[in-house]
Amino acid sequence: MSDEQAAPQRRRNPRGEGDRLRSDIVAAAGRLLSELDSEKGLTVRGIARAAGIAPSGIYQHFTDLIEIVAAVTQDDFARLSADMRAAGDAMAEDDPFGRARARLHAYCRFVVDNPGHYRLMLHHGRLGEQDALLYPRGPIGEVLDSVVEDFTRCAEAGWQLPVPAHRAAVMVFVATHGRVALHHASRRTGTVDEVLTFVDEVLAVFLRRVPAEPA
Repeated sequence: MSDEQAAPQRRRNPRGEGDRLRSDIVAAAGRLLSELDSEKGLTVRGIARAAGIAPSGIYQHFTDLIEIVAAVTQDDFARLSADMRAAGDAMAEDDPFGRARARLHAYCRFVVDNPGHYRLMLHHGRLGEQDALLYPRGPIGEVLDSVVEDFTRCAEAGWQLPVPAHRAAVMVFVATHGRVALHHASRRTGTVDEVLTFVDEVLAVFLRRVPAEPA
């Protein structure tokens, strides 16, 4: 029996709902990535089975597996950005430190919960060739931009930083990424709370509240 015959039957989307099928394919690929914890096991046929369609249906929206993976990565970056934005917006506007901390915590939770996805995001959101040693470009750079924005607001609000805000933001982001990488590489079972505690400790080193002047 061929894969097309073995694929679960899926009700055809009504005319004009092709975008819905495309989204379903991306979602199916994302679910498989979470189960496999790596893109190495992803195949067009496997994604088709997970989406409940024949492999030929995939090629109505994507030319190959590379395009599907790129779409999954784009969707993941959108989810990460939305999580970080929501976490920051939940804090008071006049609390830049709280916003920075909340957004970094949201970043950590996403990465800890989605290891396979995040490895894929790093691979496809790689640094630009000209700025690799200076500042990341692409989706990763956009995530870092939000951290830089928070640190800049902290500096403007009077928080003391040991280096300029944009450099402090990069250092804290790199430290956070490194701690999450250690979490994934650890052979023992750990919790995201350990990662969040580390982030809080790093923030305490880089951001210090200026004492209020006596009246």
